[in-house]
Amino acid sequence: MARASKSQPAQGIHEVNMTPLIDVSLTLVVILLLLTPLAFESSIAVRKALASVRASAREEKEERVELNVVSEDSVLVNRRLVARAELGGALAPLLENKVQRRVVVECGDAVSHGAFVNVLDQAKLCGAAEIAVLGR
Repeated sequence: MARASKSQPAQGIHEVNMTPLIDVSLTLVVILLLLTPLAFESSIAVRKALASVRASAREEKEERVELNVVSEDSVLVNRRLVARAELGGALAPLLENKVQRRVVVECGDAVSHGAFVNVLDQAKLCGAAEIAVLGR
């Protein structure tokens, strides 16, 4: 066996072969260019029955219940000022005949977290199925 002498340095690969990396990258770019328009097109046509369209229109016309906590002890229920202690009595009749018992709650900046959570709890106790919180 031949030994490398100290006078001859060992020869190694000094260059990185970039061809496979470039080939894979360009292939991925071509695939993305071809598939992007297909991702935004919908090939399935969705048609709703007339009855479901009418039902959804009826639901959209239904007035939602809005609560706005303006201070520690007062709440606006559909733009009508109510004391927080009387919120249950004002909210329960509004939610009785609703198909979707959705309540939208908004809170002022000066209101404490405890008062806000108390209003959320009262809305849930009055029969609200969905509670949405609006942020500013």
